[in-house]
Amino acid sequence: MKWYTVSAALIAPSQAALRFGCSTLSIQRLDPLVEPGHVPSAHVHQIVGGNAFNATMTGDIGEKGTCTTCTFTEDFSNYWTADMFFKHENGSYKKVPIMQNTALPNGIIGGMTIYYTQKDFNSNGNQKITAFPPGFRMTVGSPTIDTLDRAKKNVGLRFVCLQDKGTRFPELPDFPTKPCKGGIMTVHHFPACWDGKNVDSPDHQSHMYNTAKEAFLEAGPCPSSHPVRVPQVAYETLYDTTQFNNMWPKDGSNPFYLAYGDNKGYGTHADYLFGWKGDSLQKAMDSSCMFNACENGRPLKSQGVAAMNNCAVKSAIKENLDGWLKELPGSGGMKARREVKFKA
Repeated sequence: MKWYTVSAALIAPSQAALRFGCSTLSIQRLDPLVEPGHVPSAHVHQIVGGNAFNATMTGDIGEKGTCTTCTFTEDFSNYWTADMFFKHENGSYKKVPIMQNTALPNGIIGGMTIYYTQKDFNSNGNQKITAFPPGFRMTVGSPTIDTLDRAKKNVGLRFVCLQDKGTRFPELPDFPTKPCKGGIMTVHHFPACWDGKNVDSPDHQSHMYNTAKEAFLEAGPCPSSHPVRVPQVAYETLYDTTQFNNMWPKDGSNPFYLAYGDNKGYGTHADYLFGWKGDSLQKAMDSSCMFNACENGRPLKSQGVAAMNNCAVKSAIKENLDGWLKELPGSGGMKARREVKFKA
């Protein structure tokens, strides 16, 4: 395990808040964190970010990518979540299409909205934020969580039943129980307290500590065991479930499944692999910009939608993910939930 020494936090006048879009890089069964080297992995993920993504990822990812699907051209990180499927009453499945967030430039293909914040949704903070070091990675949530009570304790991992793309509340710990007029949004907030030493841990979570609160509220102070405040990373993914609203099961049961076979949403989870080039993220965190004011060299280099959409990686698995499928790819996911080891 590689160790890092971090200097004591310094009070700064203002720390940046980033919000930006990343189009879809790939949708396939690869997971270089939880199942490194396995081709295919247990279930389908949507991946965004740098094109160095593959089944086994080590070292400084920021020096390995040649393009990124994200707004900032210095960000070769990878961000991924389990994909979503609709189950028809006849037993067949269809992948739910992903749509762009209303706050992002038009034309982004699928993807996610990514946040690096310190305080809350509307303002910068005044704490020193330390950027992640090369090789850093983490996960949040676990597909082994299978009760509502346990899901409620996973603060920041939520679903939103959209009236339109601007809907943000209420946040639910499980899938909506009725058709949503504007689709479903999944929200994943990662911990923002780091032990300052380990870029990873066996469960991909113990090197981090979560003081986050619901929604984009400012997280609490970091404990002495994990004293280093890092950016509060969060993902928003919008699924266009509206095309299935007239197919809602007659018995009222939820027809949507996360790719590992979860139709409750209790086990929603996400993965992060740091890949910002050089000290670009630290420069951004030390600035006072907010959201799109950080683009165009102020201080981060950025790119247009066409370049974002043109970056992609080929699937390592020859597998049909389009149209109506007889089963979830990966044998329905329940087998995968038993075999893949996550921290519960």
